[in-house]
Amino acid sequence: MRHLTYSIVKSFHRIGILLGISLLTNLGINFPARSAERVQVSFDILERTISVNSLEAYAKRGIVQTDLAPYIKYIKPQQQEQLRRILLKRLEVRPIAVTQFFNTPQAEILLRRLGQVIQTESGEYGAQAIQQALISSANDPEGITLLNVLRKFPASGVRIDLAKGLQLADDLSKLIEQSNKAIAAVNQQATTLVANQSPVQISTLANLRQPGSYTVNKQTKQFLDSRRNRSLKADIYVPIPDDNNQRRTALPVVVISHGLGSDRKTYAYLAQHLASFGLAVAVLEHPGSNAQQLQNLFEGKAEEVAQPDEFINRPLDVKFLLNELEVLSRSDIFYWGRLNTQKVGIIGQSFGAYTSLALAGAEINFPSLQKDCAGINTSWNLSLLLQCRALTLPKDNYQLRDERVKAVIAINPIGSSVFGKNGLNNINIPVTIVAGTADTVAPALPEQIVPFTWLNNPNKYLLIMNNGTHFSTLVESQSSVPLPVSVIGPNPALAQDYMKVLSLAFFKFYIAEQPEYQAYLTPSYIKYLSQEPLPLSLVRSLTEAELKLALERPSPETVISPNKRNQTSPNNY
Repeated sequence: MRHLTYSIVKSFHRIGILLGISLLTNLGINFPARSAERVQVSFDILERTISVNSLEAYAKRGIVQTDLAPYIKYIKPQQQEQLRRILLKRLEVRPIAVTQFFNTPQAEILLRRLGQVIQTESGEYGAQAIQQALISSANDPEGITLLNVLRKFPASGVRIDLAKGLQLADDLSKLIEQSNKAIAAVNQQATTLVANQSPVQISTLANLRQPGSYTVNKQTKQFLDSRRNRSLKADIYVPIPDDNNQRRTALPVVVISHGLGSDRKTYAYLAQHLASFGLAVAVLEHPGSNAQQLQNLFEGKAEEVAQPDEFINRPLDVKFLLNELEVLSRSDIFYWGRLNTQKVGIIGQSFGAYTSLALAGAEINFPSLQKDCAGINTSWNLSLLLQCRALTLPKDNYQLRDERVKAVIAINPIGSSVFGKNGLNNINIPVTIVAGTADTVAPALPEQIVPFTWLNNPNKYLLIMNNGTHFSTLVESQSSVPLPVSVIGPNPALAQDYMKVLSLAFFKFYIAEQPEYQAYLTPSYIKYLSQEPLPLSLVRSLTEAELKLALERPSPETVISPNKRNQTSPNNY
């Protein structure tokens, strides 16, 4: 049954709901006590009805009642077990409610999409009823399960439009198929490069996973940008030589920009590591899109996850910070002569990766954004929920590039639509894009692999982290929204080690201009570094024509990573 209609269209578009529910808050709204008694499945002119009680008896006790029996016999035993798991799988999120999230534009889009498939018994658009069912389920001891959402549906019946559900499942199937082909092509190219490359003498290379020799001084600074009335905090990590009498050297500066809903502690591990090797690091916190902004949403003090002007304010935050660091290096006795703000590298993750690419020269492309956002209701690319908010910005020619920035690393970037091909073409400095094949927020194919083909700069790298998620490289802080282990993915400590090695080698080579680090930026070394369950592939070139050819090839049964692991699967979405 079309893989159980792609696992019941991934249990009501599971990832989208989970992303939203993580932001919910309960304002004590009461809804009618009426709840659904039956599920009506329609396909064109055909309609069949199954009681919710029958689904519950089957899911919880394996009992097949009369109204369910005619359909169960057409489902394979393995799929029957899968159906029971789907009905009872609980979203492990705190039941602290939902109302504020459902006031955001992102929720409106998700509900609009779900409402096309899940309708009231009379066939009316089901978005409002879904919203009420989710609120009721979140506050019920059983929690948010597909079965409980059906039970809490505020009508006597739920109507499932199977034709539209199958269309959504087909769209997802095509995305997975295309993603698998693209990932397979990158993995194969990396394998070929390793085979044809002179082997790296690993024994001569230092272990960059271990801390460096510098003592690190960390200070937290608060700055006020009076022009924008914006207060910024930054943790500044400065390497101190063992010999205090050693002449001070102006060190290259790396700025780290966190993702949506995170804070400056998310990449503290990376800042500490880079500084221990002699790079000055500033970890900035963006006040309009950090963990506190989500808390404000919870408390009803904010209307959105992030205001659209964050697309402008985030790069301006970094520019302002660099200006302040330059002042410190001239006026503060501790920082005097220690910071070279003319040699800057940026690391960003997700929304922070957008920030890094904007500072590298990528320009907002409103025509591209308008075109892509017209199809947002049928897209499985959840990052468009954020990117499309940029359409509400004034249509100015924003110049966000900073000439002091000499190289950037973009981890799980969003930007395929907000920049588009023409916007990314403007980057002419070294750039590394990191993609996770299990990233369901910013999927690897549309958000990292395709944009990589648009870069004209010869000094570019694409690192594929097979089985990596959108959250693999993050360390959760106390103030950030907690995520289930299944969303974070396998072995985040390994992913964090990868980032230590890659970012250190990249910035040592490109902004500190130390040529001995180039050996770490090769497919051969990356193969050596690679481990299960997150095997790596590195390529430096992939053209649009090569990607097009890969996507047109017959589908492989499985996508083979360098370590022979499956990559994207329906369970990733």
